Amino acid sequence: MFALFEDAGKFHAGRVMTEAESSLQIELDSGKRVKVKAANVLLKFERPQPAELIASARDLAADIDLDLAWEFAPEEEFGFADLARDYFEAGAGVEKQAAALFRLFEAPHYFRRLGRGHFKKAPEEIVKAALLGIERKKQVAAQIDAWVAELAAGQCPAPVREQLYKILFRPDKNAPEYKAVVAAAKSSGRPPLELLKGAGAIDSPYQFHWRRFLFDNFPKGTGFPALAAPPIKETLPLAAVQAFSIDDSATTEIDDALSVQGLGSGTVTFGVHIAAPGLAIGAESPLDKVARERLSTVYMPGWKLTMLPDEVVQAYTLTEGRDCPAVSLYVTLDEATLEPRSSETRLERVPIIANLRHDRLDAVITEASLTGAAPADYPFATELAFSFRLARHLKARREVVRGKPETFNRPDYNFRLERADGAVSEPRGDETVQIGTRQRGAPLDLIVAEAMILANSTWGGWLAECGVPGIYRSQASLLPGVKVRMGVKPAPHAGMGVAQYTWATSPLRRYVDLVNQWQIIACARHGRTAALAAPFKPKDAALFSIISAFDAAYAEYNGFQSAIERYWTLTYLAQNDLGELDAAVLKDGLVRAETLPLVFRALGAESLPRGARVRVRVTGTDLLTLDLHASVLRRLDDPGTPADDAPVDEAESEEATAGTLTLAIDVAEEPAPDAAADTSPAG
Repeated sequence: MFALFEDAGKFHAGRVMTEAESSLQIELDSGKRVKVKAANVLLKFERPQPAELIASARDLAADIDLDLAWEFAPEEEFGFADLARDYFEAGAGVEKQAAALFRLFEAPHYFRRLGRGHFKKAPEEIVKAALLGIERKKQVAAQIDAWVAELAAGQCPAPVREQLYKILFRPDKNAPEYKAVVAAAKSSGRPPLELLKGAGAIDSPYQFHWRRFLFDNFPKGTGFPALAAPPIKETLPLAAVQAFSIDDSATTEIDDALSVQGLGSGTVTFGVHIAAPGLAIGAESPLDKVARERLSTVYMPGWKLTMLPDEVVQAYTLTEGRDCPAVSLYVTLDEATLEPRSSETRLERVPIIANLRHDRLDAVITEASLTGAAPADYPFATELAFSFRLARHLKARREVVRGKPETFNRPDYNFRLERADGAVSEPRGDETVQIGTRQRGAPLDLIVAEAMILANSTWGGWLAECGVPGIYRSQASLLPGVKVRMGVKPAPHAGMGVAQYTWATSPLRRYVDLVNQWQIIACARHGRTAALAAPFKPKDAALFSIISAFDAAYAEYNGFQSAIERYWTLTYLAQNDLGELDAAVLKDGLVRAETLPLVFRALGAESLPRGARVRVRVTGTDLLTLDLHASVLRRLDDPGTPADDAPVDEAESEEATAGTLTLAIDVAEEPAPDAAADTSPAG
């Protein structure tokens, strides 16, 4: 005797070896013996052979018209053998019964399974809906096949092009566009990015990087809602100072200015004046929600996305010729020793006499002119000389705490984009790029950096004294791998060499600075009772939420800036036909170009000591992946030069992969790097 049984949704047949009340032992054609519950046995028969039965039944099942079978089926529960007798003939044999079983089992949209070979036909409306769904699936499958064929032929279907960034970086794996790309990549044996590029989905590498960034961070667009800058309602006293700012010519968000009073009197008051949007923009106001959503200005060569609308920025920026609302820190110093005697914070209007632009003055305002070794024929010469003297004193004092001097042995690189038509607008990617250098730690930079560190560390301590929480940046030590972290309690910042450090000097450009400014304003108004009036109270969960969101956004923005600067650097290589570069070896085959902001791997550098100078040949670049391929031609320095065992900056390795794409599609590439720690001493 043979038996047909069901196991885990599949049908098997074999010879019955033994039979008990609740189970049977059945031998399959393969020789394997299985124990089967009696409830799972659906047919017992003497002939034909099991394999013949299943084959014959499957052929018959394929010919059963489901619509006709559904019509024949009774309204009440029925068994598969009943349907076979109604559909085929009254004396339907085991093959036809098995055929009916197979067909019923594979059509749940027509017949509900009730167990033990019993079924009940589905209501007519359910059947129609199911059939409509099946037809749609067939159409989608046909559409996917058509798209796969187009992609394989080097053409990109419009729906795939429209979903490009979603497919690559945030896919819906059930979407037909995604399935088409995956299927085409598998069938062609090509990575998805290469496949899409070959199909013309990516017509501009620059636009690819830019649109991907916008897709991830500005899915609703970069425009602002129509919001006016609210006026500052309180009457602020006019400061008796003449303040000046120091920024690049392209800077429109002028957050800070300086003043010096009392020169020659023995007691000097050094003023740090910070733009005060916090006096007008309230927490939970419409503008606050805009700033909190963006969290920071996004910078890139030739363009930027500001945290606040430009008309709002211009209402509070420290523009020359205006008396600008400001949060001012005044530090009184002994003019001879530069030791601080006291500090005071005021809310006031500050006369901004000049906006100095360092890119126009770096060649004029030099260390020699600031120290009296050369003529000083420029505005605020005596004030700048004192500020430079103070900056060097503050830096030296921090370096004592830090345990080692700060070194700026690499220049800052400036990117300038030029269009053939001379237009100034959002970059298109085909501009001519100029890359210039500016030595880090230049005198004007040092003045601004030390003034901001002084303000941020002083205000950080003052917030703690007043019992008002703030957002702090801290670093436990200078050991490799110890990163800068953000928190709500003051803690030492080893990298800065200060007891505590906030970000409060760029409220027009960073949201955490605006938050800290609100807290500082509360302290200026209420002193020791400020904790009751400050927008954020001790242990306020909102501060932790802001820190988390800011950390993520700031890392994303910095990563994009590094990637797009790498794009323009690779473009610069091509535009200037630079096939060879001089570089210094870092580690693990990484080298750093000596005259460009470029870290990359070079074949042949793996065995060379850190610090070795080499000439490398550029063998290829990829503006999509931002990869640069190179090999060492020769060593330029003495081969006997010992290795430099200094710790490697984590950012060095990250720069080499600043633009590496992380695809969310099945064929993944290298992960994107973590964001580097503080890169500017001014913060």
